[in-house]
Amino acid sequence: MNEMGELDFHPHILKRMVQRGVTKTEVESTLEDGKFAENAKEGTIGKVQIFKFEGYWEGKYYKKKEVSVYYKTKNTDLILLTVIARYGNTFD
Repeated sequence: MNEMGELDFHPHILKRMVQRGVTKTEVESTLEDGKFAENAKEGTIGKVQIFKFEGYWEGKYYKKKEVSVYYKTKNTDLILLTVIARYGNTFD
């Protein structure tokens, strides 16, 4: 997937991704191409990417989806901590 090796999606992360409407492909794309998140806590790295959505989420129509991925690194391992999605029509 990247220089750090294959991602290991813990079952808890997978469950949250389903609840939040985020795919593995979106997580991988965010890690590779996303901008660094300014709100990441010390010792944690965050990446954010905005995707074209143009669909319904929880009964409302949205044009875009912002995916945030927070993780830590240990040696060559990338440890996913959480994945968050926000749905909207405009993002900065």
